[in-house]
Amino acid sequence: QVQVVECGGGLVQAGGSLRLSCAASGRRFSSDAMGWFRRAPGQEREFVACINWNGTSTYYGDSVKGRFTISRDNAKNTVSLQMTSLKPEDTAVYYCATRDSPHGGLLPLHYDAWGQGTQVTVSS
Repeated sequence: QVQVVECGGGLVQAGGSLRLSCAASGRRFSSDAMGWFRRAPGQEREFVACINWNGTSTYYGDSVKGRFTISRDNAKNTVSLQMTSLKPEDTAVYYCATRDSPHGGLLPLHYDAWGQGTQVTVSS
């Protein structure tokens, strides 16, 4: 089965930056779109960003546009989320996901393999 593992979460002050990484294995990574979602305390899972199979197309949730950047390295089977200008409302568990399609999706149901999540906490 597909395995997805996130890392890079942590505690950061508002205005700071973090870079999350995700590694996927078990199927042809270079053919699959990847996405990042997050779940804040008391909230539903929220779309953050996605990237298509070759990194030529990206899409971001409105709350993170201009602050977060998704990228991928198909040679390493990894996808990253560079987060800048972090706000306390960015505090959440961040999940990496993949789907058996070259094109990204905006809903959790579009993805069929998920990591366990990594905690990002942004302090005031």
